[in-house]
Amino acid sequence: MEAFVLERYGKKRALKLADVPMPELREDEVLVEVHAAGVNLLDSKIRDGEFKLILPYELPLVLGHDVAGVVVKAGPRVRQFKVGDEVHARLDDLRIGTFAEFVPVREASLALKPKSLSMEEAASVPLVALTAWQALVERAKLKKGQKVFIQAGSGGVGTFAIQLAKHLGATVATTTSAGNIEFVKGLGADIVIDYKTQDFEKILRDYDVVLNSQDGMTLEKSLRVLKAGGQLISISGPPDPAFAESGGAPGFVRLVMRLLSAGIRRRSKARGVLYSFLFMKANGTQLREIARLFDAGAVRPVLDRVVPFEQTNEAMAYVEAGRAKGKVVIKLR
Repeated sequence: MEAFVLERYGKKRALKLADVPMPELREDEVLVEVHAAGVNLLDSKIRDGEFKLILPYELPLVLGHDVAGVVVKAGPRVRQFKVGDEVHARLDDLRIGTFAEFVPVREASLALKPKSLSMEEAASVPLVALTAWQALVERAKLKKGQKVFIQAGSGGVGTFAIQLAKHLGATVATTTSAGNIEFVKGLGADIVIDYKTQDFEKILRDYDVVLNSQDGMTLEKSLRVLKAGGQLISISGPPDPAFAESGGAPGFVRLVMRLLSAGIRRRSKARGVLYSFLFMKANGTQLREIARLFDAGAVRPVLDRVVPFEQTNEAMAYVEAGRAKGKVVIKLR
């Protein structure tokens, strides 16, 4: 089969289109014929070698975390899916590889494709929707009447997180560029801050939750917009001890993670705020809950562009540049 392969780590290193063997199928997996695959910044970060210590992949490696396609084979322990099912998923860490014609997916990470979505739309959903769900529903337990600040509202995670937060009944503030203000308001944002000309720290006060996806300076400023008892949930780091312990990393790696987040955890505690790092996990059960929201019209996918499989490297570069409005998807079939 054809796949885009990372031969060795390197910043902005191009993936190579190559003919590779069909992947081996484990007993609890299905083989999915890939119709479309979402492109995420995480793919670029893995390619650059940023996660070598906590995600020890063997090279050469096929990248790609999001998939939508059709089941063509099922392992002997699979019970929920059959050949012909239209499905989508965020693949498990250390088992990625959706930039290819076929990919094995663990049954527990898989869900039927929402009926209302095309294959390309369904491929855009899993990673960003699960990130928002695990941050706002599972961890923050966001409730009606609360206030949440979601950074980078026009990005992949932001476009879904805004819609989810509004569905939950929260007041939503976000940041974006001037050209995207009306766009994020259309998704449900109540307060929109132009990050180029305005300082969110001077505008926002007494928020219950912040979903941080930006740099360290933004993380520090986010502390000061939260009320006592609020939650600062970061998907861009630094990792905290809870994450280090859950990942089964070597002892020295856990120590490094603890030290990296020591400062922000100390300052959070001093302000009566809870800091946590979120590295989302594949979860088919949660994807099924999310599918109901799409099919009910409560949320909608946001695609910036769909590109042919041959332009996978260009799609990754576009996502890296930070200009995408919503998601970028590569189409195979």
